[in-house]
Amino acid sequence: MKRYQPTTPSRRNMTSIDYSSVLTASEPVKSLTHGFKRAVGRNNRGIITTRHKGSGHKRLFREIDFTYEKINIPYTLQTIEYDPNRSGFIGLVAYKDGAKRYILLPKGAKVGDEYITSETAEIKTGNRLPLKNISVGTFIYNVEVKPQGGAKLARSGGSYIELIAKDAGYVDLKMPSSEVRKVKDTAFATVGEVGNDENRLVNLGKAGRSRWLGIRPTVRGTAQNPVDHPYGGGEGRQGRGRRRAVSVYGRPTGKGQKTRTPKKYSNKHIVSRRKVGKRK
Repeated sequence: MKRYQPTTPSRRNMTSIDYSSVLTASEPVKSLTHGFKRAVGRNNRGIITTRHKGSGHKRLFREIDFTYEKINIPYTLQTIEYDPNRSGFIGLVAYKDGAKRYILLPKGAKVGDEYITSETAEIKTGNRLPLKNISVGTFIYNVEVKPQGGAKLARSGGSYIELIAKDAGYVDLKMPSSEVRKVKDTAFATVGEVGNDENRLVNLGKAGRSRWLGIRPTVRGTAQNPVDHPYGGGEGRQGRGRRRAVSVYGRPTGKGQKTRTPKKYSNKHIVSRRKVGKRK
């Protein structure tokens, strides 16, 4: 981690990642990038669906390969790069057939490392193989929910999933949230954990740094007007005035209240619900 001289109060506790000791390239490959318009929390009608998002620094999109459609072709890591659109590091890999792709890198990756996506691949950090061929207790990331559906689970910096059991064509995965769920054993996953695990230790230090990231301020519900929030209104400081904690839309939230849709299609694949609160 990188620390700074306390020239101002906000600078005193500010920290960031020492990228100079990790990254090997400063500019991305042009053919694997393109511009894009950020949704900033709006849907296709312009309605805000996720609050507290907006503005932020302009970004260039890197095309990350989450499908790994090139099977049984070894590839070599050429660069380690920063991606403003995700918390993990990415790297440019060159396949033996000449193709180049960006992939999400595992912890400890170094330039020159060779990986492969194959059913018969060795259980080695960075290699990608079906869940049925990975031994119990292994840490994995970039996990598919459906076979050939592309990596969907455990993609943020420092995250990983633990494979804890195999049974009847399925494997049990312990998620970062502590939830245990079943996934078909023919789905692929990458061995290891996502790089840049220090990302969770970063202290932004000041409000402006959040704005650069596209994060807008959050106002307490009790400080708002009755028209704007269920907790709003009242003379002076008031409590929330209701038994259950609710969101701005009046739906239950926080304090361990269950908010998952009761009849969600994937409920049958959940073996154990996630633990909430301090004892998680």
